[in-house]
Amino acid sequence: MKINFSERHSDLGLLIIRLGLGISFIFIHGLPKIKGGPELWLRLGKSMSNLGINFLPEFWGFMSAFSEFVIPVFIITGLFFRPALLLIAFTMFVAMLLHLTNMDPWLKVAYPMELLFVFAGLFLIGPGRFSLDHKFRKKTCSSDK
Repeated sequence: MKINFSERHSDLGLLIIRLGLGISFIFIHGLPKIKGGPELWLRLGKSMSNLGINFLPEFWGFMSAFSEFVIPVFIITGLFFRPALLLIAFTMFVAMLLHLTNMDPWLKVAYPMELLFVFAGLFLIGPGRFSLDHKFRKKTCSSDK
């Protein structure tokens, strides 16, 4: 059976996507929000009032920072890959809704919406062979025999 180029390299491609998305989320989005501390978390969390969530704004702001700083580590390593994607996809969904309710220009709405679709696609595909999920699943399957 002949294996074409895309089949041989799809796992490497998934690793590159995981690395690129994860590193950019950590350093461009997550780290500044974590470093911003309680003042920034409060400001971020107050925007949740646009969605009818008016309690614990500092908590919601921290959760946004957490999801954009810690969850990408799981995406990069491919550990708990699908649950991590669900959490960060939810963050992107909320960001998209906030931009829509603020009547922001479509350019601001488009970025979280595009990432939401990317994360949905990755959820369906999985982390690939070069991931901790794959490694642990392989060990579990071989020890069950």
